[in-house]
Amino acid sequence: MQRIVVMNPKGGSGKTTIAINLASYLASRGHVPLLMDYDPQGSSLRWVKKRKPAQAHIHVIAAFEKDVRTTRAFHLRPPDDTTHVIVDTPAALTPAQLPDMVRDAAKIIVPVLPSDIDIHTCSRCIRDLLLVAKIRREDDRIGVIANRVRRNTLTYQSLIRFLHTLGIPIVATLRDSQNYVRAAELGVGVHEMKSYVAKDDTEQWAPLVEWLARPRPVAAKPPGTPAAGEPGSPAAAPQPAAEPGVNDARPVLEQAMAELPPLPAAVSNA
Repeated sequence: MQRIVVMNPKGGSGKTTIAINLASYLASRGHVPLLMDYDPQGSSLRWVKKRKPAQAHIHVIAAFEKDVRTTRAFHLRPPDDTTHVIVDTPAALTPAQLPDMVRDAAKIIVPVLPSDIDIHTCSRCIRDLLLVAKIRREDDRIGVIANRVRRNTLTYQSLIRFLHTLGIPIVATLRDSQNYVRAAELGVGVHEMKSYVAKDDTEQWAPLVEWLARPRPVAAKPPGTPAAGEPGSPAAAPQPAAEPGVNDARPVLEQAMAELPPLPAAVSNA
């Protein structure tokens, strides 16, 4: 079971749109996804309830609800046939909440809109994922979706430079399309619409789908290091838990964030 978390502390970045369309894509390909809706607005929950019985089934859990009749673990337990868990996170997540939210996540998707404010929010989110949630850059677990962007803008180029410095990939670039609005109203995803209507939109999901299917890289051993049990290998001994990559990430993050375009004075002083 693959757990995919869609997150950005800023509201209106397109988290729910990406979560429901990802669930729609997986269901249309024969998988059985579960949408776990942590957002008190309940948009993912309402979308699933709009779906017709003849459509591919998608499980949903209102994770934002507190049911005093059951334990929290029981309330959030996926159905036995679930193949993918897609977590639609709420806005205004604090850094302290990130470790629990992304625990056991195979992939973390961070959508970002094309504005200076949104790019700064995205950069802080990635910073907290690396430094607070202790996500290793080398594990290829964090991917950014550039949502509703125009590639030839200075803002988009600033985002590209920031992510390139950190080694974080843009896993999809989605255009501003009314098909997402129509699909949400009907309880479907763009992959369930007529191909001649949504072809331009569905094609943009190909790199995201490829990235989600990519296995986590295996950490390379230093050259000449013998494997455990081989002659010359050190005796097994308890070692303190290390946090590889965290210290390395801090100076790179500081450099990348220093190169972002400055926010307007009225915003930075708010």
